[in-house]
Amino acid sequence: MSTVNDLKYKFKNLDVFGKIIAINVVIFFISLVFKSLLRFNLFTYFELPSGIMDFLFQPWSLITYGFLHNGLFHVAFNMLFLYYLSQVTTNLFRSKMVLNIYFLGIIFGGLAYLAYSNLLPSSLVNSNGVLVGASAGVSALLLFVAAYMPNSEIRLFNMFNVKWKHVAMVIVGLDLFRMISGMNQGGYVAHLGGYILGYVYATQLVKGSDIGTGFERTMDKFMNLFKPKSNLKTVHKNKSKGSTVNKTKKSTNTLDKQKKIDIILDKISKSGYESLTSEEKSFLFKIGKD
Repeated sequence: MSTVNDLKYKFKNLDVFGKIIAINVVIFFISLVFKSLLRFNLFTYFELPSGIMDFLFQPWSLITYGFLHNGLFHVAFNMLFLYYLSQVTTNLFRSKMVLNIYFLGIIFGGLAYLAYSNLLPSSLVNSNGVLVGASAGVSALLLFVAAYMPNSEIRLFNMFNVKWKHVAMVIVGLDLFRMISGMNQGGYVAHLGGYILGYVYATQLVKGSDIGTGFERTMDKFMNLFKPKSNLKTVHKNKSKGSTVNKTKKSTNTLDKQKKIDIILDKISKSGYESLTSEEKSFLFKIGKD
């Protein structure tokens, strides 16, 4: 019992992407047990079907397919990249914005797969296929990082640094080559949908527009349906001059903080993360925790 409580405690203290990774891994091993021992696919109705009519009877699969994987390498590769990309992005941006990119990538990847499966001639596609995996969401985060801050770096094998834009070039190039070669075309089309979403999100954010705000509001409303309603009444206090002054100071501090974040992001984009001073890195770490 104590082991279960320990696991619950550790899960509760993970950040949001740590929880997503843990859920993906647990679902994979549950699925593996059912398929290996019972010869039964427990999550059939959570996979994204290629047929449009099948999809209409399970529309939730446009998101749930992103929590399923069909092999150990598949889940390990996706979760490893998700871990690194989430570390980079959540230290610089709001966690909810990063979630927007990830889940919109999964959705756009799924839509790209459905379009590919239903608009091309049946002789060119597998009409009985299904789509699983978080690759489209990971692809969206990868292109977002590569487009928004191309000179930020990842340290590979604790030996050398590689810029994310170079990582993206290699992976996108391999995906395009495999897709043209006819290897798992539907899966790589989904990756392409994620890449496009990530690139568009980054380029629009540079212009000052967060295209994920509408999706974020929709998801907040959906999640609020499952929150218990409080019976406590809200007590409204009369506003005083002191509270107005405090509100003005808070607003000014928020603007100053955002300006500092923008300056640091610009520095990362031009010279990479390692060019930051220890003070700037500490500031980003503190912002990420907030």
